[in-house]
Amino acid sequence: MLVSSPAVGSPKFELAAVRICRSFPHQKIDIAFEQSAAIETMHDILASQEISVMLRGHFSSPKFHHGNTVTDDVVIMDNQTTLDRVRALFSKTDADQEYERLDTDVGSIIEEDVRRPILVIRDEDDDKEVVPFSWFEYSIFILLGVAMLWAWNMFLAAAPYFQNRFQDNAKILGSFQSAITSVGCVTNLSSMLILSNMQSKANYPKRIITALILNLIVFTLLCISTSYFVGVSSPGYLTFTLIMVFSTSVATGFCQNGAFAFASSFGRPEYIQAIMTGQAIAGVLPSIAQILSVLALPGPDPNADAATQAAVLGDQTKKSAFVYFLTATGISAATIIAVLPLIRKHSRMVEMNMASSMHSVQEAEQAKRKTVSMWTLYKKLHWLAAAIFFCFAVTMFFPVFTQKVVSVVPQDKASRLFQPSVFIPLGFLVWNLGDLSGRLLTIIPFLVLKWPFVLFICSLIRVLHLPLYKLCNLDGNGAVINSDAFYLFVVQYGFGLTNGWLGSLCMMDAGEWVDEGEREAAGGFMAVNLVGGLTAGSLLSFIVAAMK
Repeated sequence: MLVSSPAVGSPKFELAAVRICRSFPHQKIDIAFEQSAAIETMHDILASQEISVMLRGHFSSPKFHHGNTVTDDVVIMDNQTTLDRVRALFSKTDADQEYERLDTDVGSIIEEDVRRPILVIRDEDDDKEVVPFSWFEYSIFILLGVAMLWAWNMFLAAAPYFQNRFQDNAKILGSFQSAITSVGCVTNLSSMLILSNMQSKANYPKRIITALILNLIVFTLLCISTSYFVGVSSPGYLTFTLIMVFSTSVATGFCQNGAFAFASSFGRPEYIQAIMTGQAIAGVLPSIAQILSVLALPGPDPNADAATQAAVLGDQTKKSAFVYFLTATGISAATIIAVLPLIRKHSRMVEMNMASSMHSVQEAEQAKRKTVSMWTLYKKLHWLAAAIFFCFAVTMFFPVFTQKVVSVVPQDKASRLFQPSVFIPLGFLVWNLGDLSGRLLTIIPFLVLKWPFVLFICSLIRVLHLPLYKLCNLDGNGAVINSDAFYLFVVQYGFGLTNGWLGSLCMMDAGEWVDEGEREAAGGFMAVNLVGGLTAGSLLSFIVAAMK
């Protein structure tokens, strides 16, 4: 902060010096003078007033006003207020220059001729270093985003396996997907709400590691279940599955809360974007794996009896599910290994920011972090929170329509790619590719919006995309626009593109509208609204699915 004081020696100068230094006690104050006598006058004033500050005198050349300053001796006044002690500190003078006080009336001096000192009071924010961007760290946050949703996508990809396990119970067969979705969304939202209210002593890196270890255990058990305990009844296996879903959803809540808060603490919006990109990748890769697994397996033998075909199909789905669950285990293990160096770097950053290293790293983080209520964050981020909630609530309608849209090519003439067993996963893949593209678009500066209200309006406009599904071949009843390209690239890709772009911007911009100590809490708060939107959308989508 720059403060221009009155002329040296005037009563106004004395008053300004006292007021400024009393307003900033025990802080370093840089003083740029063209006269060495000015700082002597300053120290006399402060000593007489028993003011304790730290002064730095900078005596400039005649070109001072052009910014060419020459730093002279540094003068420091500590907490001692004895006049003799103060004068001893300031006893050094310039032997080549002697100044006398003029008896000229201050008011008669032309203002332009008066050399005015400038008091420069250091702001603490000036000493804070901006964390440099790192592609290595960006890649780790991408992997963290992949691990965050990979587990959930594996449950969706393994739907044929669960259908095979529950085929002897028609009631469970018709409702297990709804049960998995409901338990997953409600548990995830509940865990996010609880964790968001546990800020003051939160250890976000520990939450991330806990989530990854929990997923590692869950999917190891699921891998084992595909080969063993195959004789368990459908109700028993459904109970086991829902317990696994509950555990995975808790882990997802820990990971979402911890990852977004952890990334926000770096002060780099790009790292938030990396997590969002990783989540999109977690949607793309399972869809690709599902399509390839169907195409790689031979078609059913038309000459075989139904029992033989069912046995072959059951064996194939078990192998596919084992691969799905095994990859989820591998992703969790790889993410743990990758994120540990990043956590250690974060701990070193906290250590370097500690003024006096008398406390632990965790205590330093907690001292810096503010405990912020949800209402306080909502008042600052209400437009962004509403935008991301509405964005993902609308998004959750797309799975309902996607599983109903089939190719316009008649099935008896369609190739394997346009059969429902492949075309429906293809629709999911194209949507996820659009979602990934939208999240990557936020890297381009001119495509980044910084106005929360505009983002909220964009989230409302996305509702207009839903009627486009009515123009496609829903349930094979015919399409208004008889084109698979229209469905895949305009409807699916476009809907996914807007979701990825809008959702990423909402998460990235949140840190710009809160204080530094509130960034971690803001990251968790936005994640709660994201999950809340998913939960609301999933519940509403079942109502739409039941409507004919």
